[in-house]
Amino acid sequence: MLTLDSGIVVQLANLEAPQPAARGGRLAAEPLAGEAAAALSRLVLGKSVEIGLDAEETDRYGRMEGQVFLADGGAWVQQELLAAGMARVEPSPADHLCLDQMLAAEAVARSSGLGIWADPYYSVRKADDPDAIGDRIGHYEVIEGEVVSTGESRGRIYLDFGPVWKTDLTATIDGKARQRFAAAGLDPLALRGQRVRIRGWLESRDGPFIELATPGQIEVLGSK
Repeated sequence: MLTLDSGIVVQLANLEAPQPAARGGRLAAEPLAGEAAAALSRLVLGKSVEIGLDAEETDRYGRMEGQVFLADGGAWVQQELLAAGMARVEPSPADHLCLDQMLAAEAVARSSGLGIWADPYYSVRKADDPDAIGDRIGHYEVIEGEVVSTGESRGRIYLDFGPVWKTDLTATIDGKARQRFAAAGLDPLALRGQRVRIRGWLESRDGPFIELATPGQIEVLGSK
């Protein structure tokens, strides 16, 4: 986040950066949180910026969310942080048209082992390693694996990454999100046998799962 001279706080859209310690010491800082904050400061502190907003109103905390650019055609802040390995892409239902560019910047940093990608805390997890995935409940994760089966129940789609749903990873897509997938031309039920990379907050409800609210959370890598 950054604070403008007007006092408005701007959340960097579609970005998940290492988090600092929570107030009151409830949660420790994530690895490289200080480095990520310093990288943002070097980019924007004392400089004029332009904000690309999905909506102009602030939330109840007085914050806006958008893409941030240095004024007069300067650097795109999100892309710079991703390219330096100081953040991961976090797609949202209000995806920006520039999401592909953000994912490309992240991919280059990941393949080069820059920033967070040199730290095991942020490693891309393997979907067929349920023990490692189980240890990451409550964290934002990027996970790769083969979709071994797909199914549908009461309008919700399930992508299973293993035969035991109590322990293996499942990705779920509700009815509203399914409409977004259809609009993007992606049929989740057709992903059986495909290797994919998914991202999102890892939760536990009858086994580990990630809720896919938008097509941007899944990248199809091809068949095995």
